[in-house]
Amino acid sequence: MHTGDSTLPRRAASTTMFLTAVAMLAFAANSLLCRMALQQARIDPASFGAIRLASGALVLLLVMRLRAARGRAPSQRGGDWPAALMLFLYVAGFSFAYLALPAGSGALILFGMVQLTMLAAGLAKGERFTPAGGFGLALAVAGLVLLLLPGVAAPSPAGAALMAVAGVAWGIYSLRGRGVPDPLAATAGNFMRATPLGIILWLAWSTRARMEAGGVALALASGALTSGLGYVIWYAALPRLAALQAASVQLLVPLIAALGGVLLLGEAFTARLALASVAILGGIGPVLGAKAARKSS
Repeated sequence: MHTGDSTLPRRAASTTMFLTAVAMLAFAANSLLCRMALQQARIDPASFGAIRLASGALVLLLVMRLRAARGRAPSQRGGDWPAALMLFLYVAGFSFAYLALPAGSGALILFGMVQLTMLAAGLAKGERFTPAGGFGLALAVAGLVLLLLPGVAAPSPAGAALMAVAGVAWGIYSLRGRGVPDPLAATAGNFMRATPLGIILWLAWSTRARMEAGGVALALASGALTSGLGYVIWYAALPRLAALQAASVQLLVPLIAALGGVLLLGEAFTARLALASVAILGGIGPVLGAKAARKSS
């Protein structure tokens, strides 16, 4: 009897680790799929974004229908327009930024801006960090500055600015989603609301549109698999993770994207990117740890 009781927690922990790992791989794959599609000029960024939103919305709607068929109705009406606008700005900025950014640099800028946006919101609400947390925040900002400094290895200024906008938008979107009773329903509703905005952008860009079969397939994979199903998997793992674990595990996403860019897209992992990664990810870690320690005290 004792053995059976101990087996269940281990099995639950293994399931959580597996779901979390798959979700992080999916999030990193979004950068790789977008960069791959745009790098080889198989599709334009507006078309990629519109297809990503539409296919993600369809998959999430299907998941919601399946859930309702099992008698699990949403706990609230999903999403709202302000959140959908932030989702659209994230997808649009993300797609256009990858015209010029390598996968690793883009994911690092995106992740860094998401976390800094959320930390800034905490400061605005009166949160205060320990000395270690303050040092970590300064280190993370210094890492972003290092990455963006002019020079041969610097990313495209326009691409970096667009990805920064995408990161801020995703950070605001994440903040709006805190405390939502049914995050899956909210995400489905926001994807459905953001899809018309993506179509409007695609129509405005139509004179420069390009949609080859390979590019469309990559956009569908990004929307249906690594976005739609990726969020389903993430929300299955999220309730089993402590807040600090959920925030910390996302530190892996830019590194996975950078490694994938080197292995799959032939991109260089430069010394500047390596140093910036250590500074940004190593800096945000102590901030998260300091916040967790303060809440537990």
